Parts: sequence; structure tokens; C-alpha cells
Amino acid sequence: QMTESPFLPRERLFKQQYFQSLSKHTHLKGRYDAITSVGIPLALVASSLFMIGRGVYNTSHGIGKKQ
Repeated sequence: QMTESPFLPRERLFKQQYFQSLSKHTHLKGRYDAITSVGIPLALVASSLFMIGRGVYNTSHGIGKKQ
């Protein structure tokens, strides 16, 4: 019969899994991490969408055509 103890105690294993599920968003931990990983991409998307929309509007209304 095997009397060797398991690799990790069962309670510690469950605790580890619990903590791993807790810290899912580790890239948003710091104060300024949320700004850099959410705010900057949002600003880029918003400005590019605005520029695309302005270009479509100007094109469809004939604004800014070169003579």
C-alpha cells in the first residue's frame, strides 16, 4: 500500500484555484493600468471612427474637393 502523502494538500490546492480565479484581470491591477489598457485604445478607436465618419460625410456631400 502507498503511504506517501499527496503532492499538495487538498485544501491548499483548492485555495490556489480560488486565488487563480480571483486574479483574472491582473493587467488592470494598478491605478494607471486601467487607463493605459482601456483608455488609450478607446481613444484611438473613437478618433479613427470620427475621422472615417467625417471623411464619408465630406465625400458624400462633395466638401473639400480639389478644383
